[in-house]
Amino acid sequence: MNEFSATDTPMTRSIPNISLLVVDDEREFIEIMAQRLNKRGFPVITATEGATALQHLEEGAVDIVILDVAMPGMGGIETLNAIKKRHPLIEVIMLTGQATVTTAVEAIKQGAFNYLKKPCEIDDLIAQVESAMKRRLGRQAKVLEVRMTPYLAPEKRREMIAAILND
Repeated sequence: MNEFSATDTPMTRSIPNISLLVVDDEREFIEIMAQRLNKRGFPVITATEGATALQHLEEGAVDIVILDVAMPGMGGIETLNAIKKRHPLIEVIMLTGQATVTTAVEAIKQGAFNYLKKPCEIDDLIAQVESAMKRRLGRQAKVLEVRMTPYLAPEKRREMIAAILND
């Protein structure tokens, strides 16, 4: 039986079953975040480093990644680059306790969906997750449409898909 506080009640979502990967080197933070997101109906996997996050992405279905910027070893921007290279349709929401305009701009340039400052309101994060998932589904549909279009030259097909993924 699940117990919910007034601030952690399940909510009706326009897109059900969005699976999340939360990546942060602060164990306590990801445990609390995972618990709060689970209570709201999100399946959550966690990782405390970039390499482990990439391993999780190879092993199973993750829709959206919530990624800390400042981590030892493979940092958030480096992890973001690796995610986008290997899994271009996965949307990444960057979180950080040391927000700077320069880092935010770099994250967005590298393909992050958005950039939020910690601590953020859980409802704001969920709104970003849902927006990111809508974007992902739209991009997936466009890629599928291009792949299913007959009579496209392979080079033109690759060009069109690249344009969708870089949008």
